[in-house]
Amino acid sequence: MNVSDLLTMYEYNYWANRKILRAAADLPPEQFVAPQDLSWGSIRDVLVHIMGAEWVWRMRCQEHRSPSAMLDPAQFPTLDALTSRWNEEEAAMRAYLESLNETALAQPLAYVSTGGRPFSSTLWHILLHVVNHGTQHRAEVAHLLTQLGHSPGDIDMILFSRERGE
Repeated sequence: MNVSDLLTMYEYNYWANRKILRAAADLPPEQFVAPQDLSWGSIRDVLVHIMGAEWVWRMRCQEHRSPSAMLDPAQFPTLDALTSRWNEEEAAMRAYLESLNETALAQPLAYVSTGGRPFSSTLWHILLHVVNHGTQHRAEVAHLLTQLGHSPGDIDMILFSRERGE
């Protein structure tokens, strides 16, 4: 994995996030937080889970700290609150990624899971996992948003590439 390709994956990740957030903005606030048949509960809860996973992994990778818990969805009662925090996290992740080189990406990283279990993984595997994890959960949210009449449209990587003229 090289830094340029990894940055492209994160550009896609944030492009897709913005499409989901724009579609979610059309929901009534009560639908945003209503329990749904999703992996993490409500649309808000799944989005907080995606953002929280990015934050946890960045803490592990950049700061060598392993948070013992994910972010609490209750900290983000509105989409605006969630979007504001996510914008901060995106900026922090972008800055971290820009600081990396191929040698760093190939290094193992030791960390502790939120459950207290120690692991070690190659840095680029972790960073690519963050994008893949977001893709999985965005797909869940996109499906539900579409059912609720607020489709985000297609969020495929190839469409992102075409929009960029690649």
